[in-house]
Amino acid sequence: MAVELKVPSLGESITQAQVGQWLKREGDPVALDEPLVDVESEKATVAVPAPAAGILTRILRKQGQTVAVGEVLAEIEPGEAKAAAAPAERAGPPQAAPPPPVPPGPAARPAAAPPPASPPAAAAPLAARPGHGVGEARLSPSARRLLAEHGLGKGDLLRLLEAAAGKPGPGPSSTALAPAGARERLVPMSPLRRTVARRLLEAQENAAILTTFNEVDMSRVLELRERYGTAFLEKYGVKLGFMSFFVKASVEALLAFPSVNAEVRGDAILFKDHYDIGVAVGGGKGLVVPVVRDADQLSFAQVELSIAELAKKAKENRISMEDLAGGTFTISNGGIYGSLLSTPILNPPQSGILGLHKIEKRVVAGPGDVPVVRPMMFLALSYDHRIIDGREAVSFLVKLKELVEEPSRLMLDV
Repeated sequence: MAVELKVPSLGESITQAQVGQWLKREGDPVALDEPLVDVESEKATVAVPAPAAGILTRILRKQGQTVAVGEVLAEIEPGEAKAAAAPAERAGPPQAAPPPPVPPGPAARPAAAPPPASPPAAAAPLAARPGHGVGEARLSPSARRLLAEHGLGKGDLLRLLEAAAGKPGPGPSSTALAPAGARERLVPMSPLRRTVARRLLEAQENAAILTTFNEVDMSRVLELRERYGTAFLEKYGVKLGFMSFFVKASVEALLAFPSVNAEVRGDAILFKDHYDIGVAVGGGKGLVVPVVRDADQLSFAQVELSIAELAKKAKENRISMEDLAGGTFTISNGGIYGSLLSTPILNPPQSGILGLHKIEKRVVAGPGDVPVVRPMMFLALSYDHRIIDGREAVSFLVKLKELVEEPSRLMLDV
């Protein structure tokens, strides 16, 4: 008996998703818990594992289709011997291909069309009148010129005529009036990308976002990584990166300025006494922000291990709803892509986000105002001015700068 591969639960309030890339084809052997297909919701992409070992006999939903939670995606025949013949047995009679479209012309029209009732033919939409098809051959020169000027084709005209006749037309995301050109490609947004776009707009519309900047000398952090990096890697199996320093420094700064760790809740302010730091990482389908839980209680090694595991899950499309939910503050590192300076956008409902940037050697004033070359990084803090005053935001960033420039204070908790 075939085992069904179903769309898993994708989190609270999520009922639909989009089928992503199939990692196996019909007839391929599969192992228990082997990822078979990516399913993308509005919050994350999840790889759906095989519920049993056997042969993937039928794929019921193709890439790009919208599916509901619990819907059957495919069937697996357990046991290789039985499964080998399953595709032929289950395939059934081949479905007939739809007949090719008949070109417009006299042969395609009924021999005798009944006279229209109400409204009269003179008032009917153009597409409904006998003898007024929308093929190029039946458009007047002026109509063809108008379509060409606006980059429209016959299909676009049909949709416009259907809309004029009161028929269901394309949705708000339709590009009927702006089709792709000959050297362009029109690709629908994925559910995750649509959600990212919507949330970014919501953040800008619903919060009073300001950004303050500072710069930090990374000399001491680089020295520590150079001195202890090898031993750290051998002991913990993960590299000592920059992010653990900024996570720990952010927690200390949030303790000093709790409004940056708060959020607006109606006409009140919700202060949070837990420190769950979202770390923006590049995933297989785009940027996601998994959360390092209780970062105030973690060591440097535990922070690095948590980030490494979350980044791996993001690249493999294994991020879960639990990984993404409930952050209180976010750190985004555009420096890994070469960004020198940027203004990060809030991750609602959070009220603060820290932007890290590329480390670049610059001439700065050293002791005694002697010019020296230092590895410098620009920092950017975007914040919700409704609950965070400018003085608090600037002081938060100064506090964080002091901690990163003297990282021994982080390690000694002083």
